[in-house]
Amino acid sequence: MRVCVPVTADGEVDPRWGRAERVAVADVSDGEIRGWQEFTVGWGTLHDQGTEGAHHARVARFLRENQVQAIAVGHIGPGMQRMLDSMSIRAVTGLGGDARSAARAAQ
Repeated sequence: MRVCVPVTADGEVDPRWGRAERVAVADVSDGEIRGWQEFTVGWGTLHDQGTEGAHHARVARFLRENQVQAIAVGHIGPGMQRMLDSMSIRAVTGLGGDARSAARAAQ
């Protein structure tokens, strides 16, 4: 399963999903991370440079291009949840701490 996690510089779950500067896409299988790639997405900077719809489209494009099936996050807003639901991407919320552990938990 491909899981996306917002990450901080020290490898923790960034509590700001929609405003994350970096995210990781993990390939998780049988509770183990088989692949881990980090991306600088700049969503925090880009968030206020357009409409909410444009921002959600930016996030959706990234998720689609990286074939993400689930996200592991602390919290997401209702608009983002609707977008993820429309894409059939599962959101596992209430996660924090080590980003790799969060990715495994979202599998």
